Amino acid sequence: MTIAKKSSVVLVAAALTLTGCGSSGGSGEGGDGSASGPVFLLLPNTQTTRFEERDAPLFQQFMEQYSPGTEVIVRNAEGDPDKQQDQVNDAITQGASAIVLVSADANLASGSLALAEQAQVPVVLYDHDAKDGTAAAQVVFDSREVGKEQGDRAAELISAMPDGVVKVARIKGNPGEYGTEQYQLGQDEALQPLIDSGRVEVVCDQNITNWDPVEGQSFMEDCLTSNDNDIDLVVSMNDGLAGAAIAALTTQNLQGVVPVTGGQDANVEALQYIIQGYQDNTVFKDLSQEADAAAQIVAALVAGDEVPADLINGTVDNGAMEVPAAFLSVENVTIDNIQDVVDADTWTWDEICQGIESTDLCAANL
Repeated sequence: MTIAKKSSVVLVAAALTLTGCGSSGGSGEGGDGSASGPVFLLLPNTQTTRFEERDAPLFQQFMEQYSPGTEVIVRNAEGDPDKQQDQVNDAITQGASAIVLVSADANLASGSLALAEQAQVPVVLYDHDAKDGTAAAQVVFDSREVGKEQGDRAAELISAMPDGVVKVARIKGNPGEYGTEQYQLGQDEALQPLIDSGRVEVVCDQNITNWDPVEGQSFMEDCLTSNDNDIDLVVSMNDGLAGAAIAALTTQNLQGVVPVTGGQDANVEALQYIIQGYQDNTVFKDLSQEADAAAQIVAALVAGDEVPADLINGTVDNGAMEVPAAFLSVENVTIDNIQDVVDADTWTWDEICQGIESTDLCAANL
């Protein structure tokens, strides 16, 4: 899996032939999408809570803005790639004009992509990649940059620790997934030199299937047991797994003692952990930007137009093609700049501080 970003726009002709007027994808008569079939937003799982709680309603909101006559139907695969392929088939049967796919397993998505291509229903990949098939576009935060932010922050924390070997536990995302691979590459820009020099010893390292916090907590509990609780730092890949690590640390009364870094998504629970000193940081991805870009692309496809060229700033090689990609920027958030998340209208201080009103930061902002 490779990624390319560029300043000039180069679109893949094969992808742009896919529009919302396929034989099984609805009639697609009007520029406003009013005569087109529904758009299906297919989510991967329920463990990563942002997709149900935030991405889906945001995407529906922006679709109403850009294509007000188009119905959006949301389905969740609940971590099952076979179920997701059935959902793709059902979407085609119901005359979908486009499918927005957050793949349940990127390595097993080729069947879904093939079904959609055969039915001439365009697929827009959202956040997750999908390998070995045709897609009209992909909308994704710059995953390598996410990992780099995580690794740089971990390196900062390590540099502030006393001399000697720093024992690190790494809890990583779904194996084989584009994001997971890119997060590790980004993290390793800062961490691998520290490992090679002997400053860091990775004592536990595991990918967690489907980003499942239950599995993540079990891994961290085993890691603590096998190391007699002698761990100096936990490096995670998202807020759900960071929370799983905190839960495991809490069973040993080590929450807030062993730093947990490397979150992402700026979930409200993660922000609460940061305020309480249990989690060090989260990489903030403004999900409204992602949903906005995806809705603009889908609205164009539903109307029979090409992917908007001004949204595309790179490509993702999914093994079958160079998928035109809209890469979005990210921001590292610690206790010092949570206000940026509030300013982006992601959460309010009332929501962030529910149940922790007495903390210093909440008391200052409520």
